[in-house]
Parts: sequence; structure tokens; C-alpha cells
Amino acid sequence: MKEALFGKTLNELVDCIKKKGFSSFYGKQIAEWIYSRDVDSIGNITNLSKQAREILSAEYEIGTYSPAKVQISSDGTKKYLYTLNSGYSVESVYIPETERSTLCISSQAGCRMACRFCMTARQGLKANLTAGEILNQIHSLPEKNSLTNIVYMGMGEPMDNIDQVLKSLEILTSEYGYNKSYNRITVSTTGITDGLVKFLQSSKCRLAISLHSPFDSERQKLVPMQKFYPVSEILKIIKNDRYQRRISFEYIMFDGVNDTEKHAKALVKMIAGNGYRVNLIRFHRIPDCDLKPSSEKNIEFFKNFLNSKGLLTTVRASRGEDIFAACGMLSTMKNEK
Repeated sequence: MKEALFGKTLNELVDCIKKKGFSSFYGKQIAEWIYSRDVDSIGNITNLSKQAREILSAEYEIGTYSPAKVQISSDGTKKYLYTLNSGYSVESVYIPETERSTLCISSQAGCRMACRFCMTARQGLKANLTAGEILNQIHSLPEKNSLTNIVYMGMGEPMDNIDQVLKSLEILTSEYGYNKSYNRITVSTTGITDGLVKFLQSSKCRLAISLHSPFDSERQKLVPMQKFYPVSEILKIIKNDRYQRRISFEYIMFDGVNDTEKHAKALVKMIAGNGYRVNLIRFHRIPDCDLKPSSEKNIEFFKNFLNSKGLLTTVRASRGEDIFAACGMLSTMKNEK
């Protein structure tokens, strides 16, 4: 199998070129053709010499590919399935809205975080995606020209695959790549601290912390990684963010578990006054899970209480639930079997 050029940074492309005895300037030309001109074959990079194209083609390929399947929700949300070279699969979700459109992408096939409310977690970790496999979900999207926002909130834990995620973010935001705004890209995490530190030092993209409870013992039942990466440590790390990026907290609401006034007060005490935001998320039922979604009344109370205390809070709209594309519902377990 030939090595893919797609997903390589500019420095990596230059190294590939120099190893073959060509000018490093070719590296920048290749980056432009791959990321700006959507070239699908090295032979079509016409400002490279014929000799260079033949030599490169013997060892390399562009390495992009189309989705294997698409499902369309009644609300217009689209879920795309990709088959990886490893044989595993991942899903990404395109969410069109009136004034914006968002793509929710995956960074791993499966996940090892074992969150109680998540379908992906039930697969366990199958494979880390390469930067090229992460970016291909954007590159091959039929609606990519209308895309305004990208969120790393699909399958997997981005900080558990931090090196490849950072490579993909570099290519997304660099002039030689897709030249997208840092403010249009959000990376979500349960809070793996070593990866989080690396992310905060290396990228200016926005950050979302998967919280779900302000109480340690309760959060650990929902997010087992709390035992190894407690929220107290996460808060210390993000307070030292040198880029002062937007940081939000994701809070899935479960009936009788984390939706009381006691929880709201504790949440205010924990994070208010730091410019953080809270995204309340309706729980989407998954098979064989005893958790239940909070009532609309409780969600509205929770939102209003947090806002009244100066903690900017919104309720995320549920999209694509009928095709299992909503938050926490992505899974390729059936496909793998």
C-alpha cells in the first residue's frame, strides 16, 4: 500500500520531496494542490515535472476517499460512514442550520473512556485515526463549501490521540492548508490532562470540557476517567490558558441524577466568574441504559438559574436522533460485526 500525502503537514511534505532529491519548494506546491485544489492524483499536479510526478507516484498517493454510506434525518442532519484502511469504521455528522452549518468529526474508531451514557464507548477503542483520516471527513464532505464550523465531538477522545489531532488542526488552520479560523473549530474532551496541556500549548482552537456533574463521586459514575483525571486538575490547567480562548462545559442532563438545584448551585460555585460557558445537552436514550433524560421543565429551570448567576448557558438543539446521529449515539459496532 502506498503512503498517503494527504494529512501530512507542510514540513512533512517537504521532507518527502527532499528525500527524492527534489527542491523543497515542491512541498509547498503539493500542499496547495492537496488542500486547496482537491487534487485526487499525483499525476494531476501539473506544475510538478513529469519526472517528479512519476517518482512520487511510485511510492505515494494522495490518499483521500469518499464516504461509504450516508443516512439523512427527518430534520436534515446527515450521518456519513467512512471505512478506514485498518478495516474499522467511523461516523461524522453534518448539521445544517439557517445561518451556519456544523460538521461533527471523529478522532478515533471507538473509544476507551467508557462513559456510561455513550454508544461509542461500548465499542472500546479500535484504532486511532491518522491526521489524514480525521481531515478526510471534512475534505470529502459533499457540503464542505457551506461548512462554517467544525467540532471534534464525534467518536473517540481527541486528547487520547493528541498528536494526530494537533496535526489535523495545524493543517486546518494554516495558510498552506485550509486556512480556517481557530474560532470556528472546537475540540471536546473528558479531560485527559497530558493531552489537554499539549493542546493548550499548541493550538488556539476552542475547547469544550465534558463535565456532566459538579460532584466528583457522581461524575465518576458517569465518566469513569474522573478517577484518573479529576475535574479539579482540569480546572487548574485551563486557568493557565495563555491564549484566553473560549472554553465551554458540556453538561448532559439526566433525570434525577444531575438536574437539581443543588447541582446548579455547585456548578455556579465551581466555574462561574471565569468567562466560561455551559452547553446543556438533552440525553438521547440508548439501548440497555437505565439513565433517563431530564424533563424540559428541569432543563429550562437549570438554564435560567445558571444564567441568573452570570454563567452564560444555552441548550444545545437535538439533531439527527432518528438516525442515531445525536450526541452520544454514534456507533459502528453493528457495522464491525
